[in-house]
Amino acid sequence: MPTLFKRPAACLIVGALALALTGAQVAVAADKDPPPRVANGLAQKPPMGWNSWNKFACDIDEQTVRRMADAMASNGMKAAGYEYIVIDDCWHGPRDAGGFITYDAKRFPSGIKALSDYVHAKGLKFGIYSDAGRLTCGGRPGSQGHEFQDAKTYADWGVDYLKYDWCSTGTRNAEEAYTLMADALREAGRDIVFSMCEWGTAKPWLWASSIGNLWRTTGDITDKWDGKHDYALGVLRIVDLNEPLYPFAGPGHWNDPDMLEVGNGGLTNTEYQSHFSLWALMAAPLIAGNDIADMDEATRAILLNTDVIAVNQDALGVQGRRIRDDGDLEVWSKQLADGGRAVILFNRGAEARTVSVDWTELGYPAGLKAEVRDLWAKKGLGRMKGRFAATTPSHGVVMVRITP
Repeated sequence: MPTLFKRPAACLIVGALALALTGAQVAVAADKDPPPRVANGLAQKPPMGWNSWNKFACDIDEQTVRRMADAMASNGMKAAGYEYIVIDDCWHGPRDAGGFITYDAKRFPSGIKALSDYVHAKGLKFGIYSDAGRLTCGGRPGSQGHEFQDAKTYADWGVDYLKYDWCSTGTRNAEEAYTLMADALREAGRDIVFSMCEWGTAKPWLWASSIGNLWRTTGDITDKWDGKHDYALGVLRIVDLNEPLYPFAGPGHWNDPDMLEVGNGGLTNTEYQSHFSLWALMAAPLIAGNDIADMDEATRAILLNTDVIAVNQDALGVQGRRIRDDGDLEVWSKQLADGGRAVILFNRGAEARTVSVDWTELGYPAGLKAEVRDLWAKKGLGRMKGRFAATTPSHGVVMVRITP
C-alpha cells in the first residue's frame, strides 16, 4: 500500500475530531429524541462476525479469507452466533473502462464472487468494504461517483454486509453520502447490512437510523487499554465516548464502538474479558478482529462465551449503560427481554476491589429475591435479596445475570 495512503495518514483527522466530541457534548446529543425510523429491517440484533482489518490490515488475500471462513464454521463461532466474514480495505483492483470496480487479481485469483460463494457454502454470510470518498483509507478506489455501480456489483457478487468508510471525502456531507449509498443498495435488490464507518464526527446517531444498520461512534480502536495513540483510541476511551449514546441504539440500528481486539496480544486476558463484556452489554456489534483460525484457549473462552453473547443478542435490543460511577469503580446495567438485568461490576483501578450493586439501582424493589448467575464463572450463585457484591480484579469485571 503506498505510504501516502496508509490509514494513519489518511485518518489523522479522525482522532482529533473524535476526541473533540467530549463526554459533555455526547450527553447533549443523547438528550435529543432518537430518530424514529429504521433503515431496511435488517440487523434486528447486533451483527456478529469477523473483519480482516485489526489483524491483517492490507495484508489480505483469498486464502486468508477462506481460512477464516473454515475456522468460523468449525471452531464453535458459527454455533455461537457469528455469521459474517468481512473483507476490509485493500481487496480492490482498478475500475474498468465502464467505471465498474474490479478486484486485485493477484490477491484474489478466483474472484470475489467465488470467494463469496465459498463463504455462503459454509452457512455464513459475506461482507466487503468501500469508502464514501474518491479513495479508500488504503488508497484504493472509493465509491464516490460510482455508488450505484458498486452496489450493483456487490449484489451480483452475493455481498451481505457493506462497511462504508470516510476517507478522502473532502467537504462532502456525511448524511448525503450515506443516504446515497443506502439508496444504491436498496436499488441493487439484495439484503445488505449497511455499516457506516464515519467515526462519529457528524453525530450519525442523530440521523442514521433511517439510513443504515450501525454507525461508528468514535475513531478507530487500537489494541491498547486506554488513551489516544496516533489516530486511534484505546478501549476505555472508546467506552466513555460510546456509553452516553445508549438512547439511540435498538433493533436494526446500533451504536458501533468499532471491532473487537480480543486475542491480538496488546491487552491482558482480564482486560480482553472486560472489553468483550462491555461491548456485549452496550449491544455493540461483536465483530472479531483477530486470527480466528489460530486462537489460544483464553481467547476462545472469551469469544465463545455464550452466556455473555446472549446478553448482547437479547431480543429487547436495549443498549446497557453505566448506572453508577465511583471513580475507578463502576456499575453497568442492561435491561433484558425476560425482565432480568445483565450487570457488570467494573474496576478500572490498579488493585482488586469489592464492588456492589443494590436492587433499587436496577429498578427492582429492595426486598426482591432474584437468581444471580455469574456469566464468566458460568455458575449460579443462588437467590439473593436486595444487593449483590463481589471482589473485582484490577481492570476486570464481574458480569452477572439477575433474574427475579
